[in-house]
Amino acid sequence: MSAPVLPQEILLAEPRGFCAGVDRAIEIVEKALAKFGRPIYVRHEIVHNTYVVNDLKERGAIFIEELDDVPPGATLVFSAHGVSQAIQREAQQRGFQIFDATCPLVTKVHVEVAKLHKEGFEFIMIGHKGHPEVEGTMGQLESGIHLVEDVADVARIQPGQTDKLAVVTQTTLSVDDAADITAAVVARFPLIKKPKMQDICYATQNRQDAVKVMSPQVDIVIVVGSPTSSNSNRLREVAKKLGTESYMVDNADELKPEWFEGRSRVGLTAGASAPEVLVKAVIDRIKALGAVSVRKMDGIEETVKFPLPKGLKLDA
Repeated sequence: MSAPVLPQEILLAEPRGFCAGVDRAIEIVEKALAKFGRPIYVRHEIVHNTYVVNDLKERGAIFIEELDDVPPGATLVFSAHGVSQAIQREAQQRGFQIFDATCPLVTKVHVEVAKLHKEGFEFIMIGHKGHPEVEGTMGQLESGIHLVEDVADVARIQPGQTDKLAVVTQTTLSVDDAADITAAVVARFPLIKKPKMQDICYATQNRQDAVKVMSPQVDIVIVVGSPTSSNSNRLREVAKKLGTESYMVDNADELKPEWFEGRSRVGLTAGASAPEVLVKAVIDRIKALGAVSVRKMDGIEETVKFPLPKGLKLDA
């Protein structure tokens, strides 16, 4: 009987892991804790990653879904996914000290929706029902924004008018899926207004592009990311669509040795909300299963940095 083939090489996708919006959101909570002390209240998980949320909990962040759970006079941070106008108004009326960690690329979509709404536009939003980013963007308006999750939904929606119609998308979708759904939207509403630049964020696109390059070169793809992370789930789907077996893990403990049997080359990436410390732990675990080398792929170097909100500078 021949010995089983064990993983030999790990190919690291580039770029992977934290994006500028996630970096900024986490830093806002950290700075608020440093400046105002614990507790700091955060509406919804600041980013969709279990490790990050648990780490901030230990340092004094309290994550809530309802503003009723925030005491008067508290400091409140909105998560990177953005919130509806109703949540913003309620938080202001309650007098909380508010820091908005909404990713600037999500805010850009909100601003576009508000601007076109004033011009009389209705909207078709491509996204996943129930995702906080979708709820936040749709909550910029009281009506006139219609959600489609797939091509089949496009045939079912009934906008109030079709003369002034615009399309927006969730920023963390599969680039290919969004293109297919957008094509169906344009086929049904040929005059629909599309965004000047696509709404899908640069980091989501870059990570998916890296997986597309990596997948054909490996026997299996491992994505580090939490189950709630939209962009991490999309990375696994991209690899799978290309015919490469792929799994998503929240941490190294979830890796199963049998996944690697007969697979000598492992591709590894991480969603935009997954920290590098988790990637390193996964590398160590795969090395323990037999991998002897780690090779970083060539890829786009991201240099985007978003400024922090005013009022978080620490006094010297």
